Amino acid sequence: MSTVREHAALALEAVAAAGADAADVVVVESDSLETRVRGEEIDFVKQARGRTLGIRALTRGSAGMRSAITSTCDLGEDAIRAMAQDAVALSRATAEDPSAGLPEGGFAPADALPELDLIDAGDRASGVDARIEAAKRAEKAARETDPRITNSEGSQASSGFARVVYGNTEGFLGEYESGSHGLFAEPLARENGSMQRDYWMTSARRLADLEAPEDVGRRAAERAVRRLGARKIATCEVPVIFDPLTAASLWRQVAGLVSGYAVYRGTSFLAEKLGERVASDRITLVDDALRPSGLGSRPFDGEGLPSRRNTVLDRGKLASFLLDTYSARKLGLASTGNASRSAGSAPGVGATNLGLEPGDATLEEIIADTPKGLLVTELIGMGFNPTTGDYSRGAAGLWIENGALTHPVEEVTIAANFGDMLANIDAVGSDLLWLSRIGSPSVRVSKMTVAGAT
Repeated sequence: MSTVREHAALALEAVAAAGADAADVVVVESDSLETRVRGEEIDFVKQARGRTLGIRALTRGSAGMRSAITSTCDLGEDAIRAMAQDAVALSRATAEDPSAGLPEGGFAPADALPELDLIDAGDRASGVDARIEAAKRAEKAARETDPRITNSEGSQASSGFARVVYGNTEGFLGEYESGSHGLFAEPLARENGSMQRDYWMTSARRLADLEAPEDVGRRAAERAVRRLGARKIATCEVPVIFDPLTAASLWRQVAGLVSGYAVYRGTSFLAEKLGERVASDRITLVDDALRPSGLGSRPFDGEGLPSRRNTVLDRGKLASFLLDTYSARKLGLASTGNASRSAGSAPGVGATNLGLEPGDATLEEIIADTPKGLLVTELIGMGFNPTTGDYSRGAAGLWIENGALTHPVEEVTIAANFGDMLANIDAVGSDLLWLSRIGSPSVRVSKMTVAGAT
């Protein structure tokens, strides 16, 4: 055998022969490279290649399916057949679950999967030297931007390629390839005994879509320099603007709140609010697995169901949870095609490309429309209770007075109820930014407590 597809087919045949009533298989072939440069020195170079195969065996009981998962990096035929037998034996020792099992049909058309532009095959020819050079260019640009940039935590370049094959005993066997690339710079600025750091980054499916290394270094340096001379402020209640980097964290919290597992377990304050208005009517949040070249795009999900576009928040109304087959059955609903898994794990729920639809105002216009407030450029710590909605996080940013940025701010905490935050978003920027699977423009929350010096 020579291909991941053949490994998957053998595993399906072996697990059926071992006595499984149903089964599915995931094979992931990966190749990754990461390097970091500090000044003129190369800090490290990491390269990894691997293949992992996972089998989920399902055996029928009187009250539902029993399941178990095994995985291996040994893809020899004997090892696969032995692992299939182990998976079936383990499944028979587990508890029966009426919600367990494969989807009931509706699989993606394996012979006509959508083309999502997830990889440029030519990028594989870009080796270690090219990625080191990109990191060096970003590092050099950061240090040359301003004399106050005196050091750095390094500039880092990465590339990764993956082939994913998923198959099940219902007859589906599909595969796709993807690439992912990134460049990150984190310079240090120093002035009058004060030292600050900040960063900028770029991410894309294709190397050609990354920002130029010089732009990454320059933007990182500018962000670090503007934090010099940061002050504390007195505790107050003011509008808070989240820039695109920090605003993305809000939708990451929403993704957790609308995950089917959080909903059926009752650990989300949105669990009983499907169809209700839960956010400002300025908020339309979409999870789109079919976005061309999206960092979370894929032609089918972790259970072989077709990828799709799901509107989560529709002008403030909670329009959909994010579900895989198991959580959907627990809730009496249908999967939204959001099953996510690795070779060695059971399916769970994951967002694909979760993005807030942009508004019309620039960030500069939102700032100008804010008499007094805080522009948040960094969030620190994780202070969020998904059951109650209590939200409190450390923050740093820039103070706004009379519609203008006046001075940097540090050592503050921003706090509110997350439900109130969603409802009180009164401005959405036009500056939509995708640096990960979560994309966002700037947003302004009309009122939050900013706790500073007393």
